[in-house]
Amino acid sequence: MTREEVYKDIEEKFGLVPSFLKLVPDSTLELEWELFKRVQFDEGAIPNKYRELMGLAISAVTKCRYCTLYHTEMARLNGATEEEIEDAVHYAKSSAGWSAYINGMQVDYDQFKDELARACEYVRTSKAA
Repeated sequence: MTREEVYKDIEEKFGLVPSFLKLVPDSTLELEWELFKRVQFDEGAIPNKYRELMGLAISAVTKCRYCTLYHTEMARLNGATEEEIEDAVHYAKSSAGWSAYINGMQVDYDQFKDELARACEYVRTSKAA
């Protein structure tokens, strides 16, 4: 496809060609757009609303304001409530915080892995009872 043909496809999806896509070189524009569409819009094993909430959580942790804005708005377009958006961000904060703590404290990985397996087994057998 030519750049103009890719732009036409992008315009059909967004109503415009976002400036960040105009930065992509001719040699990869079609490939990047096809991948973007597949990852961002096609239905997958995880419903789009939840994928966007995951994208928001990742964006919050990596502190990318562009991605945070994008995934927040895409989550809303896919039906996420403000409570779900807040919950995703709060979960990301908690996960990133614990990650920083246990990595920084250099918790023994094998011990952590063993304790996690034992805790999961306990929960499984407790639910079965």
